[in-house]
Amino acid sequence: MPATVVLGAQWGDEGKGKLVDRIAEQATWVARFQGGNNAGHTVVLGDQVLKFHLLPSGITRKECNLVLGDGMVVDPWVLDGELLGWKESSGEDPRGERLFISERAHIILPFHRYLDGLDKKIGTTGRGIGPTYADKINRVGLRFGDLSEVRTDAEWLSSTTLRMNAAMQAAGCEQHISEADLQGDIDWIWDAYNTAIRNTGVMLDNALRLGEHVILEGAQGCLLDIDQGTYPFVTSSVTSRGNASHGAGIHPGHIEDVIGITKAYITRVGHGAMPTELYDEAGDHLGTVGHEFGTTTGRKRRCGWFDAVVMRHAQRINGFTGLALTKLDVLGGLDEIKICVAYELDGKEIREFPVSAAAIARCKPVYITMPGFPGHSLTEWLAIAKNANDSGIGFAGLPAAAQNYIKKVEAIVGVPCTSVGVGPDRDATIDAV
Repeated sequence: MPATVVLGAQWGDEGKGKLVDRIAEQATWVARFQGGNNAGHTVVLGDQVLKFHLLPSGITRKECNLVLGDGMVVDPWVLDGELLGWKESSGEDPRGERLFISERAHIILPFHRYLDGLDKKIGTTGRGIGPTYADKINRVGLRFGDLSEVRTDAEWLSSTTLRMNAAMQAAGCEQHISEADLQGDIDWIWDAYNTAIRNTGVMLDNALRLGEHVILEGAQGCLLDIDQGTYPFVTSSVTSRGNASHGAGIHPGHIEDVIGITKAYITRVGHGAMPTELYDEAGDHLGTVGHEFGTTTGRKRRCGWFDAVVMRHAQRINGFTGLALTKLDVLGGLDEIKICVAYELDGKEIREFPVSAAAIARCKPVYITMPGFPGHSLTEWLAIAKNANDSGIGFAGLPAAAQNYIKKVEAIVGVPCTSVGVGPDRDATIDAV
């Protein structure tokens, strides 16, 4: 069975965790392929709200194996905290049993967090992601597969400590790292995770050859991609389809379905222009009803109307085979709904996303307007979703104006919607028929 890729199609926070948790019921593996604990995935199971930053969203499915892939940067202390929280709620410690860490994944150390905390321009999460990827590119990073070698290498310990302290001093960082501190960190990481460190690329390849279903779970979104996003206000990794197989250690021929996750509107956290950003009552409605606060940072998300220019860019980069439209319920209660179909830049109408951050900041949205539809409580939306799925009527179970909105999004992006989310609960999702 081929692999399925789940990607964010906007600036992240689109609801990937909920979808992966849902479709993982039919999967035997869920693998993260990039990013680190700058991601935040939320899964709602009735009254239980689970928030993950490193653990793949398939963790709630006990029959599902989990992989932190080759392309990731992993903070061992954050991961340990998540695992302790999961053990408290479920009684399970999955490391080495069904949670496996790629020997090629890079390790976030305190040094990387110290450096990242100096950022004042980009609006990063401060979790050490960028500096760890920088060490990776500079070929001085530490991978999980290197731990068994370096923990007894006095020369590596000395040279690495000197390098880290020199870099922090040059950056104006007040912290200092001793050889004893670094040795203690390395030993703790090895003791905590050595049973889980594996050649996960081979494991995934073997699973696919045996016909098992693998989900490749992305973090962030297309517009935060280091190459294809709104540079420099981006993350430090390739978030798009091209890196899904590579970051998991398998070849791209394994991939068949690519699901793009997009909200029925758009949000962004951090710095950088967002042409459809709203500063009015509609924006307040989206932020309040949608509970738009970042899972990782707790920062308030900036809200705006659905941006088809962004989505066309994301589609060109990723070649989505289907869209999962989330948070349609949040639009309920608005008299009218707008969709941005183009930008006006310096007096000219454009339909493709500009490369320059300065140019994006000058873009003015060109809108079409559609009728709104009534709002409902989360309980009512959940009932609508269950009825639509149980009766097999799909999107026809939604208000007519909501159905028309879905059709317009499909027509503009050129990709069919495979599911529509109408609430945070796992079951508040309507499947296409």
